[in-house]
Amino acid sequence: MKILLTGANGMVGKNILEHATAGQLEFLKPSSKELNLMDYEVVFNYIALHQPDFIIHAAGHVGGIQANIANPVLFLVNNLEMGKNIIMAAKNNNVKNFINLSSSCMYPRNAENPLSEELILKGELEPTNEGYALAKIMTTRLCEYIHKEDDSFHYKTIIPSNLYGRFDKFSPEHSHMVPAVIKKIYEAKANGAETLDIWGDGKARREFMYAGDLADFIFYAIANFDKMPQNINVGLGFDYTINEYYQAIAKVIGYEGTFVHDLSKPIGMQQKLIDDSNLQQFGWQHQTSLEEGLQKTYEFYKTAVLHD
Repeated sequence: MKILLTGANGMVGKNILEHATAGQLEFLKPSSKELNLMDYEVVFNYIALHQPDFIIHAAGHVGGIQANIANPVLFLVNNLEMGKNIIMAAKNNNVKNFINLSSSCMYPRNAENPLSEELILKGELEPTNEGYALAKIMTTRLCEYIHKEDDSFHYKTIIPSNLYGRFDKFSPEHSHMVPAVIKKIYEAKANGAETLDIWGDGKARREFMYAGDLADFIFYAIANFDKMPQNINVGLGFDYTINEYYQAIAKVIGYEGTFVHDLSKPIGMQQKLIDDSNLQQFGWQHQTSLEEGLQKTYEFYKTAVLHD
């Protein structure tokens, strides 16, 4: 099977390519310079030339809460354009199998947790990442519409919980919470800081899955694609408080300082926990514990980021 993987140089893409099963399949893994997803004609011609059997769309303009607040136009337009171009170019080249990677941020901000797949467009979005969420909703719906018009096209969407792991981004402008906190606590320990701030009261809850587990799910999905639901949440099915993440990361790094809450800072949604009922029925479960995942991510940070 020949698979076109967009975003091969991102965290999800790199975790897919280093998975134990990846060597059994042929991957097309163009960089953004080799395949400009913002240009429909370029995307169409690339697919026409290479004729992949399957496409996994893992590319995206991603970032943490600060980046989303500062650049909503960028997060909306770029993600929408990339998604629209790759999906429509795939359809117009008669590629029958497509995995669209979306995000749990497209669920309504005030929806009751856990968040089921039926809740898409059932309420107001979280303002801090609304642009990104709108782009993800539109590409998810586009996949649904294509399958609805012609059920020979299996264009399905994976909705992961928050992710962290090897190949993550650790710069404050681009990173999500876990890598940002790893960097923050590492530097606090290195500098001998006795206190460290946490945004908000630390009681908001988040579900972070190790990216290697998402890669494992994707290979499971490819092998069982016919029975995979149209939209499927992929996560842990349970969550932790922000305070608990800080404490777990401090333990891995060996930081023994005190945490202080900065109540003036934004925290986003109070909880964002996916409903994993369909995931359980599909027959897959994550394997990596929080401690193990944090340890692997911290090792990557020390070896690949600090020594880069």
